[in-house]
Amino acid sequence: MAGPPRQMRHFLADSYLAFMFWTVLTSLGLCVWYFPLWHMGISGYEVALFADMAPLLLGVPVLRRLLRCHRAIAPAIGLAGVVAYAFPSPEKRLLAVAIGTFGVVLGLGSTLYEDRIPAAGRLDRDIQAWEAGLIASVAVRMIFQTNNPVWPTMNETNGGWNKTGILLGILAVLDVATRTSDDKAALHDSKKNDLASPPPPDTQHRDQQHRAAWVPSAFGFGALLFALHSMYSDSSIIGRWSWDGYPSTGPQPVPWGGLVITVLAAGFSVGHRIELSTGMLWWGIAAIGAALITFVSGWPGFAGGLVLAFYLGTITRSVLRVVARCPPGRTFAVGMLWYNILVLAHVWVVAYEFVPGGPILRERTWVIMTATMLSIYAGVRAARASLVSRTGSVRHEAASVQASSIARHDRHRARGVFWSAVAVGWAAMFMRLPAATRTPTPFHPEQRLVTSAIWTIHFDLDNDMWLAEDLIIKAVRDLQVDVMGFLESDTERIIMGGRDWTQRVAEELNYYVDYGPSPRKHTWGCAMISKFPIKKSTHHLLPSPVGELACAIHATLDVFGRDIDVIISHNGQEENLLDRRLQTTELARIMRESPNPFIFTGYVVTKPRKEIYKLLYEGGNIHDIEPRDGDRWCQYIGFRGVKRVGYARISRGTITDTEIQVGKFVVPAPGEDVAEWKPSYNRVKEEHYPAEYHFPTVFRGKGVREHYYHVFKEPLYYD
Repeated sequence: MAGPPRQMRHFLADSYLAFMFWTVLTSLGLCVWYFPLWHMGISGYEVALFADMAPLLLGVPVLRRLLRCHRAIAPAIGLAGVVAYAFPSPEKRLLAVAIGTFGVVLGLGSTLYEDRIPAAGRLDRDIQAWEAGLIASVAVRMIFQTNNPVWPTMNETNGGWNKTGILLGILAVLDVATRTSDDKAALHDSKKNDLASPPPPDTQHRDQQHRAAWVPSAFGFGALLFALHSMYSDSSIIGRWSWDGYPSTGPQPVPWGGLVITVLAAGFSVGHRIELSTGMLWWGIAAIGAALITFVSGWPGFAGGLVLAFYLGTITRSVLRVVARCPPGRTFAVGMLWYNILVLAHVWVVAYEFVPGGPILRERTWVIMTATMLSIYAGVRAARASLVSRTGSVRHEAASVQASSIARHDRHRARGVFWSAVAVGWAAMFMRLPAATRTPTPFHPEQRLVTSAIWTIHFDLDNDMWLAEDLIIKAVRDLQVDVMGFLESDTERIIMGGRDWTQRVAEELNYYVDYGPSPRKHTWGCAMISKFPIKKSTHHLLPSPVGELACAIHATLDVFGRDIDVIISHNGQEENLLDRRLQTTELARIMRESPNPFIFTGYVVTKPRKEIYKLLYEGGNIHDIEPRDGDRWCQYIGFRGVKRVGYARISRGTITDTEIQVGKFVVPAPGEDVAEWKPSYNRVKEEHYPAEYHFPTVFRGKGVREHYYHVFKEPLYYD
């Protein structure tokens, strides 16, 4: 047998291939999402989601034997998902990612099935390597502020490490392809077991039992994969699920995301305790955790998410063990089909306005969670029936593998990788903590000046399907914005990559962040960054009886010692007039009833001076920043109790299809009577104000990065 150093090398190679599995799988939805995003509906490219149905081919004996004899084939195909970044064309990149997904999922199914024989003792090692790949993926994303640097949406200009990822992938594939005959001894045993005829009577009985259990096993596998992907493929997801505004109603991603990777690794570390992890009482506790993260905000919801993470970690080995012993083609195919159905349902709950049959799942995340937990229950029961005797002890063949010295060494090796990755993740959290917790400073406190802006950013995915944080950071930095609203900003779903792009913007530019309504609130998202302390914020779901759910953040900021209220909102679509009336009426009520000076920046969908416009400005008792601007359609800025001194419109650049609108305001001193602050629409020249009041010159003329002053060609100033 191969010695410990070689075995460790093989385990690390397999773990990296598992890291590739999670890299490619998590990037597929993100790349597919680009196309319906720009088509505003079903685009046809969604068919690529079903590339993960590749294990259906395992039902073909010839292909199964080919993959068994040449184990490097599937991971080599999987490399296409990492090489995809080299294609500038979004269509070609998606095709490469789909091919890569085909390879990594086929490789997982083939490996689990071929190593299923208990006597070989390889199956647990395969599963632990797969678990290590997930832990490593989460740790890497903690380092890179929730992005995976090997994704095909990353490149050398936006922080990608694609070439490094490809090189490591090639080395891992070569390790698999060049393993010696000693390393393949267990595989040889597997072949002999396949050819043995007939099997012993007790084996025949177990095989019949496994065939009968393949359906619940498949559903359990699909639900487990969906739960790990949708909630635990990044350390920030369940924190954002439980976030509900200021003051401090939930954990911040830094450093508390470290708890997620810790609990997940702890669950994986005790996954060999089959008799405990497959208990029904344990499932019931996990179901309570699932209910908490689905319905409860703040720390209790986050704690429920941690309980669920630990549970999923403990059952992963048992569920994959029993799936490996089922007929491979149909079991893995049905499992992946169920995973895909859950993924689509996970999208339908918020995208119901744009997909067939969408209203059936409208705002019903609880239905998806219930289906997931019931499917996991079915899979765990199947695992318990297969692996645990009626007396509650582990069956002989599984127990002998668990007790072997090889299994113990494998567990020690896996735990070493798990906890090394956890340590790296925590180190990343503490290295990022100073940037995440330092106090922001407004740009022009001496002038009591606030620069406020609004921008629809298309989920941080630019016009060429690259992640856009770098470009967003540069635009915000150059604008010197104090308060900014971002619309279409919720990226904590499978189709958006399950990431929190606001972390990087806030840490690099030093802002407070309100992520806005959590993903379980079923909106496309609205977020806010602020240089001023956020004293409190409320997340509103605006009335939307017909179309997509509209969201708003109503925040009170401490601006130079005075309370200033801000609203960031994203109203519904043009087609749903009733929704827009009700949503705008509610926004107007919030603004009208606030006793504080107010700045509104939102997405309203109306032409100036039409019905919705009047509902907003007249009903909300606020003033339009520039009533003579008749070119607007969706984004608007309004104010009350502050002095408006400037207004500008900056072209969209390559990040989105929507421009940036910016307003400059002077805030009254504490105790000053705001009733005296009446709006003036007299335009003056820029020289009327000192340099601190001026908009940045970098956007004049042709501008920078395709951002330039447009419509008015230059900023407007008012006395």
